[in-house]
Amino acid sequence: MPVKWVSGLRVTIGYAAALVAVAAVLAAAGPAVHDRVIRYASTNLHNLAHGRIGTLLGSAFVVDNDGMALWLPGLVCLLAVAELLWRSRTLVLTFLVAHIGATLVIAAALALAVREDWVAHSITRVSDVGMSYGAMGVLGMLTAAIPSRHRPAWVCWWLTLGAVVALSTHDFTDAGHVVALTLGMLVSSRFGAPGLWTGPRLALLTVGSAFGYLVVAASAPAGTAVVASIIAAGAALAAGQRGSVAMIAGWLSRLTGKASPVTSRKKL
Repeated sequence: MPVKWVSGLRVTIGYAAALVAVAAVLAAAGPAVHDRVIRYASTNLHNLAHGRIGTLLGSAFVVDNDGMALWLPGLVCLLAVAELLWRSRTLVLTFLVAHIGATLVIAAALALAVREDWVAHSITRVSDVGMSYGAMGVLGMLTAAIPSRHRPAWVCWWLTLGAVVALSTHDFTDAGHVVALTLGMLVSSRFGAPGLWTGPRLALLTVGSAFGYLVVAASAPAGTAVVASIIAAGAALAAGQRGSVAMIAGWLSRLTGKASPVTSRKKL
């Protein structure tokens, strides 16, 4: 990898190295220490209610599953393309907003559900660690770098996929993924122009998007994931067609100097 690329990926490389280091230490320490760290690093209601605010950050560095060698390259590609497009500071900001924001939103929803006896009280101590909320926020931030004519399809694909999966699994983590995606998309609306797309960056986007899909659909049964993908594809296709109609209407408006009826009904 060229030196310029390495210097431009300080956050991506540093975060990946930290994840590997923490996982290696926990593996070497044994199951008892591993379980204790997971318990204290979790951003569950029990820890948050006891003032363990540090879990909001520390939980992003602890991963409670196997197969890191399989998913880490996808995470690296996702973070790398975002960092190359918008620099390190913007990547860190978006990751933190999505990770902490989605955690707090889901915690508030769970607190209400527990108070109203909609869910069992045992959910307050469920392990909740990992980087998936932050990663979904980074995926959402890429929205601002997608060409405007494809952006409605991109947004509809990811939000529809996440919503269908969350509704089918009734899992609070899946709901958190949708919240994190939305936060990433909202934050990206405040960004300036991204860097230019190049062949390597498009390759990183492809692998990073595949990783994002696996994160969103991981907890859903295979059949549900397929159905969710089909529904999301239909929503994306419909959004893309509306975007194309609006774009053509805009061209006609500029040519004729008159407002187009289609443009006037367009909702952003």
